[in-house]
Amino acid sequence: MGGKGFDEEFDVVVLGAGAAGAAAALGARQSGARVLVLDKADESTAGGNTRVSGSGWFINRDPERSKVFLRALCGPYPVAEDVVETWAVETARNSDWMRALGAPVGQSAQYHTEAEYLDADGSDCYAGMDTVGGRMGEGLLYDFLAGAVAEHGIEIRYATPAHELVTDQTGVTGVQTADGRRIGARGGVVLATGGFAANPAMVRDYLRLTDPPIWGSPHATGDGHRLAQRVGADLWHMDNMMTITGMRVDEGPGLYLALWGAHHYLFVDPDGRRFVDETAQNRHGHIRRGGAYEHFPLRPFHLVFDERMRAAGPLSPTREVLPVGWKLLMEDFRWSADNTAEIERGWIRRADTVGELAALIGADPGTLERTVALYNRACADGRDDQFGRSPDTLGPVSEPPFYVLDVAPLLGWSNGGPRRDGRARVLDTDGAAIDGLYAAGEISSTYSWAKDGGFHIADALAFGRVAGREAAGRAVVG
Repeated sequence: MGGKGFDEEFDVVVLGAGAAGAAAALGARQSGARVLVLDKADESTAGGNTRVSGSGWFINRDPERSKVFLRALCGPYPVAEDVVETWAVETARNSDWMRALGAPVGQSAQYHTEAEYLDADGSDCYAGMDTVGGRMGEGLLYDFLAGAVAEHGIEIRYATPAHELVTDQTGVTGVQTADGRRIGARGGVVLATGGFAANPAMVRDYLRLTDPPIWGSPHATGDGHRLAQRVGADLWHMDNMMTITGMRVDEGPGLYLALWGAHHYLFVDPDGRRFVDETAQNRHGHIRRGGAYEHFPLRPFHLVFDERMRAAGPLSPTREVLPVGWKLLMEDFRWSADNTAEIERGWIRRADTVGELAALIGADPGTLERTVALYNRACADGRDDQFGRSPDTLGPVSEPPFYVLDVAPLLGWSNGGPRRDGRARVLDTDGAAIDGLYAAGEISSTYSWAKDGGFHIADALAFGRVAGREAAGRAVVG
């Protein structure tokens, strides 16, 4: 038995076994603490979005310039300067820290070789993206970190959800699990429970999205957010997120529609009208439109395309091309090479004419016919006066049969959660630190607006280490 009514006690208890949780556990252990990690999922599905992510972290070659870059990306939604300072310093240490753990760190040669926001001041700090073995996805980062946690003698208890934080007059002192077990944390508790993308009510309330499919873990249900709120935590940038073009194929997480092949397609709204430059670069959830960046997509729409597009290759990238996402990695889903299996399943609908295609989506045939004709005329002229689509992407939609696919905002992650400071301490609504409570990773992402490639993992590793060290130091002092 532990003291103070606890069944057992540790120096630091970490909730969540993804990148932030593993980094916190390792950071605490490297500081001499006795650590326990709890994850609500079973071992086969634990690890949150880290397990199904691209698994890379951006290479920060200049901490001073990276401060400028982060401020620019936050735009009109700044985060506290102590957070900026810690982020800049600690993200620059990620690769060396991973190498010290024994990771075969290698730079990705295919993805995120340069910043997405090259026009932002400070982007010259971005030197590419490092991964485990120089390879994207495939759970490589999660597998390495789980192994490192085990090698450092840290226990992970799976299928053990936290029910509430235990507090006294000194702050947060432990955790009570769902089965009623009370576990003390002398230095503190680190929340690394992920986001809330898989919680429909929170998604509606904070993100203003209605039932979007998710790209990542179905375990991301905002558990840590509720734990923190119960003890008085303030919240920050709860409306920030990333969505990309996707689709729902059945119950559960959805699929990413990359549209990397031919360009014989256009987007139309439910009325059958174009509404955007279909090829605008999606910079981790934002496109540039009307002179500013905005979230995209936010509502369902339709992808209309022709036979050339259908035959050009899969609309959704295969695991061999982009090994990312719950559907591909955890369910081993395979999209057909020529899109015919998806036609047979009814996900892609076909018609001999554009007018007949309109009937399939409930749009006025004349409206959709005019939309396609105007777009095709732009293709012939080599100039899109409506939305400024680049001439080299203007592929006419003119070869029958014609196809339509219902597109949904695919929710990759949420960003907001309990507000924290540069020491990863959770803050209350008065701005004071809640003693003994820390947060790192997607539950409390640094990013209040835009973010670049490899930023989420970089943030999770950086503030995970900080949270673990801080909690361990509090245990020693206590």
